[in-house]
Amino acid sequence: MKIQAILMGDKVFSNSREAFNLFSEKRFGERNGEKIYYSLEEAYFLIKTKRMDLSFKNVNISDEEVVARFSKIDKKFIINFFVYSDLTKKGYIVKSGLKFGAVFRIYDKGKSLDDIHSKWICFPTESKNKNTWQDFASKNRVANSTKKKLLIAVVDEENDISYYESSWLKIN
Repeated sequence: MKIQAILMGDKVFSNSREAFNLFSEKRFGERNGEKIYYSLEEAYFLIKTKRMDLSFKNVNISDEEVVARFSKIDKKFIINFFVYSDLTKKGYIVKSGLKFGAVFRIYDKGKSLDDIHSKWICFPTESKNKNTWQDFASKNRVANSTKKKLLIAVVDEENDISYYESSWLKIN
């Protein structure tokens, strides 16, 4: 059975049994009281994989309408979704990186969220975007200060993704 979720403002949530089951099994969403809240990317991934239906004002909304609404909430939604989807399909657990100053935090494959901390903070970007050394240095500093590695995900015109990892090296 699919998760029945609701879009209210910029939040997607569910209090269905299916939502709690998927949270327990695969860690989709974040539990807050009697509801599971989803990032926009998580929600759309679950919609695309036929595990969620999303309603707005008690009416189910189509894939196209979901993309339109999510893109209004976050201008970078599509690029972020491509990266989220790619990493999730590869077996990584991808969560919001907002509290770390990043787009995503990523847990290594096969790890339990209960035992470990995320390995990377991730910043998706389009290949056509110009990034400065100052921008790169600030992202690297955030990663270092949170004891994580920096992962830059570059999405090209064909939606292929290249990943670049950076970490600090201390030389004595």
